[in-house]
Amino acid sequence: MNSKHPVDTGLPPERTSLAWGRTMLALVISGVLFVRWLPQHGWFALILTGASLAAALGIYLSQRLRYHRNLQGIRTGALQADVTAVLWTTVVVVAVGAAGIYAVLFQSLHE
Repeated sequence: MNSKHPVDTGLPPERTSLAWGRTMLALVISGVLFVRWLPQHGWFALILTGASLAAALGIYLSQRLRYHRNLQGIRTGALQADVTAVLWTTVVVVAVGAAGIYAVLFQSLHE
């Protein structure tokens, strides 16, 4: 490492943890908002709610491990992005969003 740039062992894991926390909060809020769709969309709204809350729970349960892995990676100089978690979250968010668009555009027309 270059001595001109000191290693910041605390803040990068904190920023990453905060970003995952914001993602988790957005999923919880989306899940709760889908509950409002129950009168119009019935069980479909429950699927969207469940998927959003399950994704948020997955982030919550893996958060501590991810934080410690990032901290250790910075200390050892072998930090790697958690590509699996990012891809998994992306797939869930896109799928829930697409299902929500489907519900609004097509499911309402069939009733």
